[in-house]
Parts: sequence; C-alpha cells; structure tokens
Amino acid sequence: MITIDYRSKTPLYEQIVERFQMLILKGILKPNEQLPSVRSLALKLAINPNTIQKAYTQLEQMGYIYPIKGRGNFVSGSDTLANEQRLKYFNDLKSLVTYGIDLGIHAEDCISFVKQLYLGGTT
Repeated sequence: MITIDYRSKTPLYEQIVERFQMLILKGILKPNEQLPSVRSLALKLAINPNTIQKAYTQLEQMGYIYPIKGRGNFVSGSDTLANEQRLKYFNDLKSLVTYGIDLGIHAEDCISFVKQLYLGGTT
C-alpha cells in the first residue's frame, strides 16, 4: 500500500501522511474504506506503532480520516479535500508564474517546460 524511504531526511510519520494523502486524493482509497490498523502497518513497515499513530492523528486533524472507537480508522470523503488541494496548487502556480514574469521568462518557454514535465520528460 505505501512505501517508506528510510534514508530520507523527511520524518517517517510525515512520509506516511504524504503517502496516505495522495492515495486518498487520487481516489485509490475510497471514502469510508478502512485503513490498516496501527499495529499491522507498523509491522509491515518495521517501524514503531507510535509513529503510525502520530501519522494517523495528523491525517485525522487534517480531515483525511476519521476514527471509530474499537473499529479503526476510515477514509473521509475526499471531494472537498481534493478541491482544496487543487485550489492550493493553482494559487502556488499563479505565484510561480508571476515570479517567472518578473524574471522575464517568456510564456512559450514556461508552457513548453510544463508540457515536458507532464509528458514525463526531465529538464
């Protein structure tokens, strides 16, 4: 389900949060689908259960999951979250494009660069 980069400088719980966010936003994990238990995921990833619990707590605070006492954690509806992330993405993009304009980067160069990224090319 998720993989962790143990050599990354990003804390393990943040990596777990990011992986679950993407799975939820992409619709791979559906609303009301149960997440793996803290214990089972900790065993699978070979990390401390407290790390998983910290990630799940953060996901809950962010609105990505909800707990049911005695049953586990479940995926919240992702439409609102996906729309919020999309809005954030376009606001960030707008800031970058404005910065590019200030630097004198031509629209054609920017568009070409973005197309290459979307087509999987490296630049």
